Order: sequence, then structure tokens, then C-alpha cells
Amino acid sequence: MTQTLPLPGTATGRPTRARRILRALAVVACVPYISLKIAWVAGSEIGIPPGSVLLDHRALLIVANSVSVVMDAMVVLLALLLTQPWGLRVRAWLLAFPMWAATGLLSPIMVGFPAQLVLSVFAGPQKHESGGRPFLDEWVFGAVYGGFIGQGLALGALFVLYTRDRWGHVWRGTLDDLPARLSGTAVRVTAVVASLLALAPCAVRLMWALGSAHGLSAGQISQRTEEFHLLEWMRLLFTAVAVVTVLMLVFAGTSGRRTGALPVRTALGLAWVATGGVGCWGAYMTLVAFLPDTDPDKAFTGLARLTYAGEMITGFLLAACVAAFLRRRSTSA
Repeated sequence: MTQTLPLPGTATGRPTRARRILRALAVVACVPYISLKIAWVAGSEIGIPPGSVLLDHRALLIVANSVSVVMDAMVVLLALLLTQPWGLRVRAWLLAFPMWAATGLLSPIMVGFPAQLVLSVFAGPQKHESGGRPFLDEWVFGAVYGGFIGQGLALGALFVLYTRDRWGHVWRGTLDDLPARLSGTAVRVTAVVASLLALAPCAVRLMWALGSAHGLSAGQISQRTEEFHLLEWMRLLFTAVAVVTVLMLVFAGTSGRRTGALPVRTALGLAWVATGGVGCWGAYMTLVAFLPDTDPDKAFTGLARLTYAGEMITGFLLAACVAAFLRRRSTSA
């Protein structure tokens, strides 16, 4: 008879009440986004005002929304994986990559959308438009982004509980407690190279944040608002946190460096979130930037494409350093 493995932190094969509640919240938070996407694929125009640019390319709209439905449905699968006995049998990398990607796509929204709401209190509401034409009804942004924030909070809490019980030994202690040379030379070199590569996209983001229009398309220039500049500063923050925390992790214990007794879990958590935000959003924007567009005013410039690609490469390289750190840490702890 095959023995049923208990969930982490439990004595039976059933999840605790707290985990069941978090799982339900994660699933419910997916409903607004998935419902809208399915409706649009079916031909509905709910939430799309007349004349919206989204109606210009219906075939692309159907394909993109179909892919989006599948991606958001992955949140449901991850919520089940983190709360079911069979989730314990999943290989670490099979769980880590989709969770890292989900973290990377959701965390900038969880930071940026509330910051935009606060900004709107002082600067007033700002219209979401594209080249002077309507895009989506205002209520859509609140419903969708609110759902994303709910997904991120519920899924993040489940992931923390899961990893604490399954791999809690990996993040115990402080960086000063780590053994010397935990990260190999190749990992440290990769981290330094990625940090240097980050300077180029950061320089462009800083230029845009300070008000320069160089490298922006005519459509992007027409849409610049206080929210645009706020998000540019946020992306710079994500990159800075990713670089600093990864360097701290891979160089911990070398040459007598001291880090002020920073907990390993803090550095790992920040590196996990920040590298995901940089790499995954960089990948998403790179994909968007290379999609065909017949309107020259909306076509992305070469500089913008290079910036997004640079962020994608930087984020993935830094994430690879985190993965290497975790692999060595799991065997040495």
C-alpha cells in the first residue's frame, strides 16, 4: 500500500484551514481576469469602449486572450500544488520556475497599482488612452488589478508556508553565518556581469523617469503622465534591489565581508521578488515590443526594444545566480 504523504506542517494528508482559505482566495481572485478574457474571446465587448484600439486586430485579441487565460489558470494549479499531498512529489525546479514567473509578473502590479492609486489622490485620475483613442473602461483596471493583487497575496502566502516547511533550513541564519565560498567563481562572475549589464537599461529608465522622450515612440510620448514616471522609478527600484541582494548572496562569506547580520530569508525573499520582476516583465515587454503593428506612431523604437531585452537578460542571469545559491545552500545547510 502506498503511504499518503502529509502536507508540510500537518500530520495528515489534508491542508490546514488557513491553507484552504488561502487556496480559495487565490482561485476566487482569478475569476475577474479569466471571466473577462473568456468573454472577449467569445466575441463580447464588455469593458471595451467603442473605437478602442483593441478592436482593430480581433484575431490577435483572441489569440492573446486565450494565452492569458491559460497563464492565469496556472495560478489555480499552483494553489492546488501548494496545498495537496501530490505537491510534495513535484521536483523543486518544476515548482520554482512557475512560482518565480508568477511572482515576477504579479509583484510589479502589487507595488505599482496601489502606488498609482495614491498618486491619483494628489494628481487626480488619469485616463488610460492610446494615441487619443479609448482603450478600456476604467472599472476594468480596478477589477483586474485588484484580482492580481489578491492572487499575489494568497499565492505568496501559500508559497512561504510551503517552502518554510519543506526547505526552511535553506534560509536559516544570517548572511554572516554562511560558509565561505558558498557560491562558486562562475556564479560570482555571472552576478557581476549581470549587474554591469543592468547599467544600460537602468540608464534609459532613469532618462525616461526624469522626463526625456528619447527612445519613446510617438504613442508612448502622448501617453506620458505622472503614472508613467512613477512606474519608471518603480522599475529602477526593482532592478537596484535585484542587483544588490544577489551580490550580497553570492559574495557572502568571501574576503571577510560583513553584511550587518542581514537574515538570509530577507535577502533571498527580496532577490526572488526583484529578479522575477525584472526578468519576467522584461520578457513580457520584449514580446510586446516585437509584435507587428501597422501604426508607425505606436511601433516601439530600437532603443526601447534593447532596454526591455536588457532587463530580461539581466533578470534571468541574476535569477540563475539565486538558483545556484539555493542549490548549494540546500546541500550545505
